[in-house]
Amino acid sequence: MTAQIAYADVEVGTELPARTFPVDRERLIRYAGASGDFNPIHWNERFAKDVGLPNVIAHGMFTMAEAARVITDWTGDPGALVEYGVRFTKPVVVPDDGQGAAVEVAAKVAKKLDDEARTVQVDLTVSSAGAKVLGMSRAVVRLA
Repeated sequence: MTAQIAYADVEVGTELPARTFPVDRERLIRYAGASGDFNPIHWNERFAKDVGLPNVIAHGMFTMAEAARVITDWTGDPGALVEYGVRFTKPVVVPDDGQGAAVEVAAKVAKKLDDEARTVQVDLTVSSAGAKVLGMSRAVVRLA
């Protein structure tokens, strides 16, 4: 695959299409099975509350991966994501109420890094229930 967005067509400040990702208990259990992370804070409400959490929380890596989808969907090529890092700032609390939670992601091109390599830095803003859940969320993306 090749990125569908051309480096020459992107300017600093270009906004990527914002997305909202639903997070419910079923998704957390599926992610636990795929990742092998069966920590009970991600599926057992009683356990999560016993250790001081408000409720079950989403896996940090799940949240990080959902946010990255904004970039990979924009480029049309998962391989275009060259570097990606975040700081986990707050958990995504997932109630068992039939609706769960939502992760809202906005992103924009912060810098054009290298004309020859066609790379840009994309900064992401990731929140849930009005709170920023990922800080310093940045990616380096290679464009067409």
